[in-house]
Amino acid sequence: MIKSHSLFVKFFFVLVVAHVQAGFAQQLNTEIAAKVKVLLGKMTLDEKIEQLTQDAPENTRLGIPMMKYSECLHGLWLDNATVYPQAIALGSTWEPKLLQEMTTHIALEARAANLTHCYSPNLDVITGDPRYGRVEESYGEDPFLVSKMGVAFVNGLQGTGKERFDKNHIMATAKHFVGYPENRRGINGGFSDMSERRLYEIHLPPFEAVVKEAKVGSLMPGHQDFNGIPMHMNKPLLQGLLRDKWGFDGFIVSDNNDVLRLNIMHSIAKDRVDAAILGLKTGVDMDLVIGKSLEWSTYTNAVLKEALKRDPSIIKNIDQSVSRVLTAKYRLGLFETLGKTYPDKLVSKPESQAVSLKIAKKAIVLLKNENNLLPLDKNKIKSIAVIGPNADENKLPNGKFPLLGGYTGAAPYYVSVLQGIKDKVGKDIKVNYAKGCDLYTDSKAGFDEAIKAAQNSDVVILAVGGSSLTCGEGIDRDNLDLIGVQNELVEAIHKTGKPIVAVLINGRPLSINFIAEKIPSILETWYLGMKSGEAIAETIFGDNNPGGKLTVSFPRSVGQIPVTYLEKPDFVGSGKGLYKFADKTPLFAFGQGMSYTTFEYKNLKLAQPTIAVNGKTTVSVEVTNTGKRDGDEIVQMYIRDDFASVGRYNKMLKGFERVHLKAGETKTVQFELNFDNLSIYNQEMKKVVEPGDFTISVGASSLAKDLTTIKLTVK
Repeated sequence: MIKSHSLFVKFFFVLVVAHVQAGFAQQLNTEIAAKVKVLLGKMTLDEKIEQLTQDAPENTRLGIPMMKYSECLHGLWLDNATVYPQAIALGSTWEPKLLQEMTTHIALEARAANLTHCYSPNLDVITGDPRYGRVEESYGEDPFLVSKMGVAFVNGLQGTGKERFDKNHIMATAKHFVGYPENRRGINGGFSDMSERRLYEIHLPPFEAVVKEAKVGSLMPGHQDFNGIPMHMNKPLLQGLLRDKWGFDGFIVSDNNDVLRLNIMHSIAKDRVDAAILGLKTGVDMDLVIGKSLEWSTYTNAVLKEALKRDPSIIKNIDQSVSRVLTAKYRLGLFETLGKTYPDKLVSKPESQAVSLKIAKKAIVLLKNENNLLPLDKNKIKSIAVIGPNADENKLPNGKFPLLGGYTGAAPYYVSVLQGIKDKVGKDIKVNYAKGCDLYTDSKAGFDEAIKAAQNSDVVILAVGGSSLTCGEGIDRDNLDLIGVQNELVEAIHKTGKPIVAVLINGRPLSINFIAEKIPSILETWYLGMKSGEAIAETIFGDNNPGGKLTVSFPRSVGQIPVTYLEKPDFVGSGKGLYKFADKTPLFAFGQGMSYTTFEYKNLKLAQPTIAVNGKTTVSVEVTNTGKRDGDEIVQMYIRDDFASVGRYNKMLKGFERVHLKAGETKTVQFELNFDNLSIYNQEMKKVVEPGDFTISVGASSLAKDLTTIKLTVK
């Protein structure tokens, strides 16, 4: 009785706090709306137009502040900012609270640099095509996972409750709305065609989550032609769905140069003026043209005054967009800090760097560990070879480190694999380094030195993969093999007979068939941020037990694309839904990842095996660490509506939790089953829970062999 009373009090307190916060937000919005209305009435047309670009200068006559922007995908895109693991690595942690912690630190650095508006997070759901270079910017191939990560990112950056947009937080921008990775050839910005069903099931959920749950302040449409309508003039989605149905009350900023592209790329607007009219009428409030090149700009004085001559009615659209921009500036408190100057230098603090390292260690995925080669025992080896084009790091001429991934400035420093291992072993173990080859060239001139280093060592750390020069925005590929002669280097080192640990440093899944088959241990590290080498070294020598898991599937070849766990039933009949001469399964699957310990799942059960269509229940499982090391396990729950009124995916992720278990410890992990995760879009595209049986699968990955199932009946 005491326990139930305590739970009631706690629940009541949460309701009261939520009510108070909602009332505070409503009052604040009312006050800001009144201020905006007064200010708008004082503005000239020229002053209004000036507000519609991403870096509108301060208006001294009316006291309108400037709103400075940056990218902050995994740290501010500024020199000397803290650089965290790339988005794809963040996804591999399966721990949303880490993203909220990260973006809380990013927001503090942003405010210190007088930045208040950030073009992140990237909520694109990867659709199984890693030819596309921007895979690294996403959290993965599942909409539920991307949603959870996105909400955490926005909450940390913007703050919540009374802290929302305060002096320690900034405004986030969700991008790229919507279906951006669904291009036909793996080309950035390529046109996309998809059904309404796929749009609602796969691509919209993350955006809906950050709008409704995190109240994201800004949104950016994608470059692409979507089902024949460019996103920057897609009124049904930007106005009808986003604003009218979901209640989005922020402002929309174009992707770089995209209002003009309605003319020069999509060939719908006949000139720049028509492009501006289409953008404004659709509700694109701000014209982002980095560098403010007049050649690419549309929301300029000359263009919009001509637009008003053609269509005088757009004055109401101009006023509306200016109001939204001014509202953002009021929400951020910029009118109170008018005249603040931009500092000369940003300083990355040790506390932020410690967070970067913590996340990096949790992001590492152990893909293979034959005969328990890892972790290495420092007491049993006297020499170690560190080989490969990604083993060491050199700055580019612009001061950037290419092994940090895209969207980073010049970091204060970068710890390479080589440096991390040297720091770890000190003078106790001899380190033999050889580059072996470059990423780009076909030269094998360094092979002999690399082979010699391997032969003179007890074990080899082989760092291969890619960099920001081989993957990223606009760096799309027509194959997924290791670039250059890296695979030949791997083969040459393998022939030495030495035990090898492959360390993958890359931004996209690669078809690493030889490595998967022949190399005993494989670590997928993606881009782990400025302390990469430290996190990798701690993992190699066992101070960190890897617990990350993949959020994208690895193809065996480019011919498999698209490869994703989100599949529907295969053909039943003569073809059997298989390739004739090749394995159809992924090389490594969504959700896969090993540990230096082992885990056992047992006692999967439902609190109620039968519920009503509007009911809910819980599914629970006991997870035991059956090994000798403490470690993390990522428990995953998948759901399938067995016989629905429409075709369903074989399984869809609907719950996950990362749990830490001491050696021998057992914990019970529980997930709620409710309308949100049992519902589907029926034939009329209405979201409903249909009566019938549901297969609930819980386990260590998306693979059937790693899952235990139980049946739920809905009546």
